[in-house]
Amino acid sequence: MPRRPNPLDPSSSPLALFGSELRTYRERSGLSQEQLGSKTNYAGSFVGAVERAEEMPRREFALKMDPALDTGDALTRLWDGLLKPSVYPSWFDWHLHEADATVLRSFQLSVVDGLLQTEDYARDLLYGDETAVAGRMARQEILEREDPPLVICVLDESVLWREVGGPEVMRAQLDHLVAVASERISIHVVPSRRHRGINGSFVLATLEDRSEVAYVETSARGITTGEPQDLATLAERFEAIRSRALPVDQSLELIARTAEERWT
Repeated sequence: MPRRPNPLDPSSSPLALFGSELRTYRERSGLSQEQLGSKTNYAGSFVGAVERAEEMPRREFALKMDPALDTGDALTRLWDGLLKPSVYPSWFDWHLHEADATVLRSFQLSVVDGLLQTEDYARDLLYGDETAVAGRMARQEILEREDPPLVICVLDESVLWREVGGPEVMRAQLDHLVAVASERISIHVVPSRRHRGINGSFVLATLEDRSEVAYVETSARGITTGEPQDLATLAERFEAIRSRALPVDQSLELIARTAEERWT
């Protein structure tokens, strides 16, 4: 039996408005969710979840829906205007926010921040996907520009001990962290004990207009958010974590010592 449509309030969120418009165009076309999904290579259940504002679609979804529903590109325009500045799946346009940032505050619980990874370290994390590796390395170009962002990176100590790619890769990665540290790149290590970051990694980006956006990792996917309450929570959490971390000089000494003692 088809699921009864949710009486969605289009004014409740950008995603709700997008879902409401999608449903309106679909019903106007006389298609069921399953029929529309079949035409566009999506599961009907996913179409329904988007309509109910339970799933955040990628831009590709809107691009496929527009011709299938003869909307005149209305859904793509809605996605660009409403969903792009909101919350969307892992890495969806995050690199654009990152590139626009004047300050990046990063806490990493499990691995080195992508901006500070060596190519071999990234390659192992990305299972040898050379396209993905090239994309990650390209992100690091912002550190070489004339006006690089101020980067404040806090690493859980376990990152130094978690083997990625083997001892040689780890030694090179830790040496790289020591080498790139500068007035514009501060690296802190927080001892692996109970602290405010044990729930997961995140990055806060401050943009040129002083607005902020954040990237938060979850078990299912990464989320980019500009919600004020989320930003306030993450900013408070970052400062709480950093207050427990070692100063830069002591952190770099620990990184160098770990490279020598553990990964040689």
